[in-house]
Amino acid sequence: MAIPRRYAHVVFGIIQAGLTSAVASAVAVAAGPGAAPALQRWLSAWLLSWTMMLPVVIFAAPFIRRAVEALTAD
Repeated sequence: MAIPRRYAHVVFGIIQAGLTSAVASAVAVAAGPGAAPALQRWLSAWLLSWTMMLPVVIFAAPFIRRAVEALTAD
């Protein structure tokens, strides 16, 4: 049973959000709490996460589109 194609953008978003949050949370856990102020820790974790996620998103997008195509139907 496939999801109607009109919801493809939602399926794409769900898959992309899952992938992004998985990588970002892994980076945040690895960075861990430290002695630095919260804003500095957040900025550092965000910059590291963004740096790691950019290539993941760029390279994963075609695979996610294919998965969405397989999960949805006209």
